[in-house]
Amino acid sequence: MKTIYKWAAAVTLFCSFGSLVSCNKANCDDTITETTSTELLRTDQSWNGVDLPDYPQGKPELVAVKYVIPAGQKLGWHHHDAMNHGVLVQGQLTIIGLDGQTKTIHEGDVVVEMVDSIHHGENRGTEPVVLYMFYVSQKGLPLSVPHPEIPMN
Repeated sequence: MKTIYKWAAAVTLFCSFGSLVSCNKANCDDTITETTSTELLRTDQSWNGVDLPDYPQGKPELVAVKYVIPAGQKLGWHHHDAMNHGVLVQGQLTIIGLDGQTKTIHEGDVVVEMVDSIHHGENRGTEPVVLYMFYVSQKGLPLSVPHPEIPMN
């Protein structure tokens, strides 16, 4: 059963990311003649080194979300029940754990979010952040659980 989930997650990332990048004069080299494949990430841990949980039981729901975060904006404290990972395609995003641990991701970086750990993100840059996230979830499970009781600094 885990193999099916891993396969589904890989296909989701490949298909979703493939649709993000369109070839035009600004971002494609007309001399490319062969298809290439570059593995961007293979891990069983979130960005802070914590092991990811086992897959939940039941029918999977794969979700892809494009986030656009304006310059200077802070996201509220939240946690994720579902495993997720993504690719930052523009800007830089700083992720802060409730314990104070931080990680700044930049354009082209792949990130694996924390699961069941409270954190938030901040766009400390001067341009909007564009982030594509891919969730391995279950129907009815929220992608994010807010924690408004925790004050923002």
